[in-house]
Amino acid sequence: MIDAHVHLERGPYTLDWLNQFIEQAMKNGITELRFLEHSFRFHEFQNIYSGIVAHPKYGGYQSGWLKKRCVMPLDGYKELIATAQKTAFPIKVKFGLEVCYFEDMEAETSAALSGFNWDFLTGSVHWIDSWGFDHKETKGEWAILDVDVVSRRYYEIMIHLVESRLFTCLAHPDSIKCFGCSPKSDFSSVYNTLAAALNSSGMETEISCGLKVNYGLDEIGLCKPLLSALRANRVKLVTASDAHAPQDAGRFIAQAAAML
Repeated sequence: MIDAHVHLERGPYTLDWLNQFIEQAMKNGITELRFLEHSFRFHEFQNIYSGIVAHPKYGGYQSGWLKKRCVMPLDGYKELIATAQKTAFPIKVKFGLEVCYFEDMEAETSAALSGFNWDFLTGSVHWIDSWGFDHKETKGEWAILDVDVVSRRYYEIMIHLVESRLFTCLAHPDSIKCFGCSPKSDFSSVYNTLAAALNSSGMETEISCGLKVNYGLDEIGLCKPLLSALRANRVKLVTASDAHAPQDAGRFIAQAAAML
């Protein structure tokens, strides 16, 4: 089994910290572990977040959020990767990035990604027109917005992400429901358009356990209409925990794999 989405960011970039994730993953039957770090951690990506700090309502909060997290050069992570690549692990280990996608920052994103041989690159949608829809500090917007309108915009951005061909994998394509707000209208055509774009680009996408691991929702993976569209278009699916701590590595992956 594969866990394609594991973050090291809450600990040091050391082999000891890395091995804690590997040991737990093995207990959960994982044979391949993919580590990826958020782009917002690294100075090289700081400029792609210029829009969120200019947000007319939440820019102040988001500026502070970014300042707290964007604290290091990418070289520190690359040095860990170089060390790990010389190390024998009991399971397959890969390294990449999870990169926040912004429609108007494709050239800047491409430039930041260049010059290093990543095992994989995962693109994610965490911002809808510079609003952090999955932040607890700003979730009050959900009470005053039309969930269907927000969700359609979310998938529109996601389709542009796929069409950019900057990435090899799409992260948690159902994370829009992180606070339990799901669209009420028929999204079949939206899901089919996304699936066709993924199929055309050759990208894989996640069956993610992240909403259960990180938000406490009951559902694992993808809603049935989205999963059906992905299957119908023969999109490659990969299981992912979205772990941020060793104890979550490989968590719920067996249940997610059953969906395959």
